[in-house]
Amino acid sequence: MSTIFTVAQQKALRKTELLVATACSNPPGALTVETFDQLSDSLCKVADLADFVKVGHPDPAFRKAAEKACINIGTAVEKLNTNVDLCMSLKKLLENKEVLETLDPDTRKVAELLMFDFEISGVHLDESKRGKAVSLNVNLLDLNNEFLNGSLLPNRIEKKALPEHIRHLFSIDGKSIQIGSLHADSPNELVREAAYKIFLYPNSSLLHCLDDLLACRNELAKLVGYETFAHRALKRTMVETPETVMKFLELLTDLMPWDHPYFSSAVRTASLYSPYFSLGACMGGLNMLFSQLLGVSFQNEQPMAGEVWSEDVRKLAVFHETEGLLGYIYCDFFRRPDKPHQDCHFTIQGGRLKEDGEYQHPLVVLMLSLPPPTHSTPTLLTPGMMENLFHEMGHAMHSMLGRTRYQHVTGTRCSTDFAEVPSVLMEFFATDHQVVRKFARHYQTGQPLPKTLLSCLCESKRICGAADTQLQIFYAALDQVYHGKPQNRSTTDILKEMQEKFYGLPYVPNTAWQLRFSHLIGYGAKYYSYLMSRAIASMIWRQCFQKDPFNREMGERYRREMLAHGGIKEPMLMVQGKERIQTLPCKVVAKCILWFGVEQKKTHLNNLLNPCLFHKEIQKWPGEYYCHLLEVIGFVIGFQAVDSPLFSLYPLQGDGGFMGVCPTNLHVFCGFGEGIRLCPSLHPVEGALGVWGPGSFVKGCQVPVRPKQELGSHCQQ
Repeated sequence: MSTIFTVAQQKALRKTELLVATACSNPPGALTVETFDQLSDSLCKVADLADFVKVGHPDPAFRKAAEKACINIGTAVEKLNTNVDLCMSLKKLLENKEVLETLDPDTRKVAELLMFDFEISGVHLDESKRGKAVSLNVNLLDLNNEFLNGSLLPNRIEKKALPEHIRHLFSIDGKSIQIGSLHADSPNELVREAAYKIFLYPNSSLLHCLDDLLACRNELAKLVGYETFAHRALKRTMVETPETVMKFLELLTDLMPWDHPYFSSAVRTASLYSPYFSLGACMGGLNMLFSQLLGVSFQNEQPMAGEVWSEDVRKLAVFHETEGLLGYIYCDFFRRPDKPHQDCHFTIQGGRLKEDGEYQHPLVVLMLSLPPPTHSTPTLLTPGMMENLFHEMGHAMHSMLGRTRYQHVTGTRCSTDFAEVPSVLMEFFATDHQVVRKFARHYQTGQPLPKTLLSCLCESKRICGAADTQLQIFYAALDQVYHGKPQNRSTTDILKEMQEKFYGLPYVPNTAWQLRFSHLIGYGAKYYSYLMSRAIASMIWRQCFQKDPFNREMGERYRREMLAHGGIKEPMLMVQGKERIQTLPCKVVAKCILWFGVEQKKTHLNNLLNPCLFHKEIQKWPGEYYCHLLEVIGFVIGFQAVDSPLFSLYPLQGDGGFMGVCPTNLHVFCGFGEGIRLCPSLHPVEGALGVWGPGSFVKGCQVPVRPKQELGSHCQQ
């Protein structure tokens, strides 16, 4: 087994030596960037495959060999990132204005991204410090691997420690019981409690590993010139600094209603829905959706001997109706011993334009943890499983539909806080009644999902949105603090504080949830990306797909303006579909949000409470941007409008829509803040004429209907 990866490594490293020599000897030009991308592609083909195999392969020997390959290739990459001669070949290109002007925008962008990789790796340091940087990065490879493996391992407890009547609900191994998840879907409260306390029981060696990991990341960041690891990790993201992230999270917390409707009658009950969500029905639904929306369909393909790692893995060829083959998706969907209980997407091979003019087809793996079928029952999904399937398929389609020249920026290889947008957008499709009613069929009778259940399913997403977002805020805040300035206290003490501040549910003694926070590895200092991506995905959903989720014109536009570009274009530029990003006073929507919610806190929201001052500020902006801004805020928090583009309490008319502030109380935007509840009367009435809709609130705030001519006198009050 190790021989396979050894041969692959040796081949990739030999090719790397030749490409490095080519890059350093050729005159600056487009060939320089093409050579760098070939170098990246050669190493990634081994590293990406090994990255999946070390987690997903059922054979321990393969996993061990892949783990070793990851470290070896990772070490080679870190040495290349501090190779001064290699960096100089790229620097000569970027400093030669005459040559630079001959490059197409994509080539220039990739050159800048490659130079950034050199800079954050410490290529500017002296030889001794460069060596130290490489050493720290190699140490991080080991620590990352140790923590990731440990976070996925089950905990064991003696059988006799659990009540006899619930033991059979867990995995029994001799005299022990293995608990590898929180069993959050179990209707039995005792089962959930036992799983929570046992699965999250602290592991002292893993706690030390996490401490060493965070300390090593901080040391590396300081060595290469950053205040903290978070500052380094967030460079060139949409938010750019950890301060912006924390303000963003604090703002969302301030606006969130502290309402956790976990026991609402509308919350989804797995036993009621699962018979309608067989795996076959869900895959058929995805195929139908992509076919109508994008002209893309799946075809089962028989893998060659030795091509897949388990007999239950399915290979899907992805075809476009006119373009032909786009790529391949390997579906590793079912649970098996030693397989991690997690849902994720792995890029095995990125798409790129090859030297012979052919396009290198992307290869990806989707790994889920679904129950396997039995002799009498197909695999039945809970609503959560169905939503996760749609989410991961969003990543896969991002990879399939990306058509970049360079693999360095293909598909999901983009800014982390934008990479989740296509996958989160798919969650909106998964809970839209127009989509679900097309494919949800009882696996025995073929009957469609009853309308009452369909309504509850779609409503539950909105009802639980606030609580779910609050949990994500807690995770993101914890991630930021872990990667900020050293705290000189335990990671558990930090968790307790962050949980109290951002979540509201009590910490359970003798638990260490952070040891199961596997996203600390791949998303270190970037977990906020899920919230940012949800904001953008919400905006896209409302503007493009909410009325008609099968709209082919919008689907083609979505592919053309977003999915096709991977990481080659600025995220917000892709969202807008026009080159007007420079007209924004802030780089991204997150920073716009901060102007309203955070900057105004400095004056106790005085300006925000004054519609006139509020209006003067946003008048400087293109109208569509502040319209989008309100949609973003609203959907991050989990509210949805029914009939109107925006809810309004006191709307001020603008080029792109309406926005509202409550002039008599600390209610920031319509539908947000303490005491406000949504109701149809809050919709703007005859908005084009400047008329407001009345509404009553818990705190007695009312906004009367007024003609817009009275705006000036009201602002002066």
